[in-house]
Amino acid sequence: MLEVRALSLTELRQRSSEKWREYPADVLPLFVAETDFPLAPEIETALRRAVDLGDTGYIASRTPLASSYAAFARRRFGWEADPARMRSTADVSMGIVEILRRVTQPGERVVVTPPVYPPFYELVAEAGAEVERVPLCDTGTSWELDLDGIRAAFHEGATAILLCNPHNPTGTVHHRDSLRALAELADEFGAAVVSDEIHAPLAQPGTGFTPFLDCGEAAERVGYAVVSASKAFNLAGLKCALMVTASDTTHAVLRGLPIEVEWRTGQFGLLAAVAAFSEASDDWLDGLLRTLDENRLLLEDLLSSRLPEARYRMPDAGYLAWIDLTGLGWGENPARRILKDARVALHYGPAFGVEGAGHVRLNFGTSPEIITEAIERIASLRDR
Repeated sequence: MLEVRALSLTELRQRSSEKWREYPADVLPLFVAETDFPLAPEIETALRRAVDLGDTGYIASRTPLASSYAAFARRRFGWEADPARMRSTADVSMGIVEILRRVTQPGERVVVTPPVYPPFYELVAEAGAEVERVPLCDTGTSWELDLDGIRAAFHEGATAILLCNPHNPTGTVHHRDSLRALAELADEFGAAVVSDEIHAPLAQPGTGFTPFLDCGEAAERVGYAVVSASKAFNLAGLKCALMVTASDTTHAVLRGLPIEVEWRTGQFGLLAAVAAFSEASDDWLDGLLRTLDENRLLLEDLLSSRLPEARYRMPDAGYLAWIDLTGLGWGENPARRILKDARVALHYGPAFGVEGAGHVRLNFGTSPEIITEAIERIASLRDR
């Protein structure tokens, strides 16, 4: 297992991506889902070789991407995905929209489960459908799908659900039984399930991850997964994702997509993804997961000691913390005050839905020093 540690703040401020260019240099940026780690060695090698060769043309009509992902899914999830039932595109959001356009009609309703990744609302609209909100259930110890609410939505005419698994922002990895029940509901009502599984490689080993399409015959009949190496390996700017199906009927939907959907895949994104999904990158990914585990525990300790009013449930997957700051009395959108007075940029809770009032989303995919400094700055506001 490789040791994976974040770059220094001095090095990070030389980056030109959104995370490091949106705010002035006195702000600690913990908002957007980019990480602060060096590239995995296999990815760096693949990209350097491409640059050396000038390998910057169009993606080929035949690539190893699908078979690379299938091998990755077998090793990491125990799932036998079929490479022949996959197609690539530029990113997960594009894949979601293209699938929704073909499994819903204009004006039909698509279920989302807030608090949820804010672009979901826009992606449903871009596909020509309307959002049907069925919030997650907070049991007090975990977040779960509201299967009764989803059944009611399907019964009232919703024709699809946009699933987030692992869930953003809560970091919830949905249980197999819950996913199987969702698949059976969708099958009963003739609805489609589009599962965003971009954070799947980041499920902690103690939790594991269940791909939706690996949840039985009903899931295979109704399901579409959209996957990418981009979140785990910090490759969002390179543009590569896979749309995955598990039946002839659903794959026919992918086959019917225009070739331009696939040609929007970035050449560097494809090369990087193949390297990321290779067995040679497993040690790096395992090291990253260990680092993220240490960071989520550190965050728990810091909040407990410095912001005891905060409510934080450690995520099962990923590097995003969903933190309830209602107890501090900083209003519906505490991230505004935190940015202005503590110079820490967090994602606005209300952007995830009305359930996000009083919440913030914090990215702990960085160094312990930056996490500590951020919480110290935020805690200093309590005394003002």
